[in-house]
Amino acid sequence: MDPQIISWIVSLIAGGAGGNVVGALLKNRNLGPMLNTVLGLVGGGLGGKILPMLVPAIGSLVGGTDSLAGTGGLSAIVGALLPLIVSFLKKPATT
Repeated sequence: MDPQIISWIVSLIAGGAGGNVVGALLKNRNLGPMLNTVLGLVGGGLGGKILPMLVPAIGSLVGGTDSLAGTGGLSAIVGALLPLIVSFLKKPATT
């Protein structure tokens, strides 16, 4: 299998996991499992693959785009941050 495809898969899985971990840890900021997963996937894809290309310092910090551990870690972090940011921007539900 192509190493680029494996790297994208790692980024998406780590991002989705990061989004769900934040939802589980911060119950008052939980957006629901589906939205946490989707935002985590988007954040993981952006954070793990696109962000290191746009900001070379981040790419060298995580070991380049060839490092699965660095890519996965960065994807998990950005995948966790995106649902958290959206939860702060979302209007609170009125009861």
